[in-house]
Amino acid sequence: MSGISIGVIGGGASAVCLIDALARERGRPGSITVFEPSPNLWRGRAYQVDTEVIKVNATPDDMSARVGDLHHFERWLELRERVADDAGYVDAYSGARFVPRTVYGEYLEQTAYAALGELRRQGWRVDLVGAAVTGARRTADHVLLSTGGTSAAAFDYAVLCVGGDGPRDVYGLTGAPGFVPDPYPVSGKLRHVGARQDVAVVGSGLTAVDVILQLDAQGHEGRITLLSRRGVLPAVRQRPLELELRHLTKSHMRSLARQRREMSVEDFTAVVRAELVEAGADLDAIRAEIVDVDMEPPVDRLRRHLAAVDSPDPGLRILQRAVPDIGPDVWPLLAERDRAAMLRSHYRTVMSLCCPMPPSSAARLLELVDAGRLEVRSGLQKVAVRSGGGFELATSDGEVIGADTVINAVNASEDRIPAAARSLVTSLTAGGAASPHPHGGLRLARETSRLIAGGAPDPRLYGLGTIGAGALFFTFGIPSLVDRGEDIVAAILQHAEAGDATRSEDVLLPA
Repeated sequence: MSGISIGVIGGGASAVCLIDALARERGRPGSITVFEPSPNLWRGRAYQVDTEVIKVNATPDDMSARVGDLHHFERWLELRERVADDAGYVDAYSGARFVPRTVYGEYLEQTAYAALGELRRQGWRVDLVGAAVTGARRTADHVLLSTGGTSAAAFDYAVLCVGGDGPRDVYGLTGAPGFVPDPYPVSGKLRHVGARQDVAVVGSGLTAVDVILQLDAQGHEGRITLLSRRGVLPAVRQRPLELELRHLTKSHMRSLARQRREMSVEDFTAVVRAELVEAGADLDAIRAEIVDVDMEPPVDRLRRHLAAVDSPDPGLRILQRAVPDIGPDVWPLLAERDRAAMLRSHYRTVMSLCCPMPPSSAARLLELVDAGRLEVRSGLQKVAVRSGGGFELATSDGEVIGADTVINAVNASEDRIPAAARSLVTSLTAGGAASPHPHGGLRLARETSRLIAGGAPDPRLYGLGTIGAGALFFTFGIPSLVDRGEDIVAAILQHAEAGDATRSEDVLLPA
């Protein structure tokens, strides 16, 4: 068969965005092969079949998997009458819709199969392989992908869509009775938690919120203690406002990137300030949200955020839109010292503000706090298994908290390489086809998401999603996946159309 061949390594949400973008291009047909060993094809870890208690934390217009069509997911929902028939999807505090993750996974499935069907109609060959790619090697004109056997399939292009990893076992508790190393799917992993057991949830992000809501929904009546080092809970998403950004846009940032090799943090702060001032935002309030987060008790911060659901101040809403949109374009322009300082001092806070929970989730957490069933603690230092069973969790103020069950909800590995993809990444780096980024994942080119090795972007190897988090900062939200997927498709097709004239740009490695 003539035409290009593309190997897609991973079949989660990032692969769906990529495939849908490819189907929209209607280019010369070729072949596409998707490798995904898990049973969660197209859903990934985040959107697998699960209870409807846990929901996405964004509204439908922020969850469209289609380039240039913000209402694609919304129309999908309306056609199936899911929203109209289930008032539970509408948040009582903000009037916005927050759909169960399992429903969004269904949307991803149908979007993927519709896109593959469209590619077949255009003449593409489509193959789905239920195996993991364990190794990759770059030759002069191809990428060789192996799935554990001795043979390897050759592709003109390969895209790493390997997704994220589960929580790290920071305290070495794997195998201990009563320890839940990964809570997803919550309907299965948490159903054995006793109704009256004392539970400790380690971590304070969106996963921890999911865990608490599921325990509550399944009738848990015991004490729940949420513990983490800093106790920074996700912010609360405010009622949507119509916003038209002028400065913090992809086009503006990409224009700045063409004009300079580096941007100082002062220059970027000036752009942010201009956007906020023109929108009438309170600059001091935004600064306090970022700088003073450790001075405010977690529950007090949660109450304040829930009370501000209807705030007319657009500041937080601007950040929540801008960071996913422009993060991949701004981050590579900042000096390394500024990036390191931001990751060290403000990354967790920025993520908490830009990945907020639905207001109804915040309200239920506060109800559990007020009923004495939930406590939120910071300063977690140690978790140990008790000799007689259960666990002891020590905090920085010297208190020791007992628990029958510990549920792990911490962040994934800081190197941004999921365990299932380590052998693949190792083969690429060992062969000189990729290089690790000091802040996690692999080095990627800002404009194209091409893997960088030896200082040069490789036109045949790409990364999409968390694998590029160190290089591009915010890479896991659906809008980011859609944008980068569009960039990758454009880069592949442009390189393919250039044909032999572009072959000299390839990274040539020993076969």
